[in-house]
Amino acid sequence: MRLLSETNEQLGLMSFEDALNRASALGLDLVEMASKVEPPVCKIMDFGKYLYQESRRQREAKKKQVQAKVKEVKLHPNIDENDLSIKIKHGIEFLEKGDKVKIIVAFRGREMAHTEIGDELMKRVLEAMAERGAIDAPPKLMGRNITAVLAPKSQGKSSGGAPKGASPANAEE
Repeated sequence: MRLLSETNEQLGLMSFEDALNRASALGLDLVEMASKVEPPVCKIMDFGKYLYQESRRQREAKKKQVQAKVKEVKLHPNIDENDLSIKIKHGIEFLEKGDKVKIIVAFRGREMAHTEIGDELMKRVLEAMAERGAIDAPPKLMGRNITAVLAPKSQGKSSGGAPKGASPANAEE
């Protein structure tokens, strides 16, 4: 087998017993790094320390991952203009934070007889949010609801100096 020291220095080809004796003399472990190559590659290391460092690397990588949450904006076909503008504003804020937005137009009672009003409302909302979000799932009537999902549009890192609360679109104008 090919043996590597704890400093990744090549120690050459040697038998398993010699490598194991060398590792135990240093008070370390003999770990097989690549078994599918010919000859197999082994390394002398502290295996517990290696596992600890690997788990730390994985935790750091997990911290840096951004998990998109799905926020809901629920509307009804007979919503007032001011209420609609507030709901749209909230949806845009969710998109700017990096969350997905699920828009729901819910029908109650006899409103189901006029689903075209809900379709028109959904189109208006999607047009208003089109600047900040891309349609992830198109509008679909399921039961008593019309649902659509918007995902945030990817923003370039070039807007770096925008003050807090300012939207990236306003920074470019």
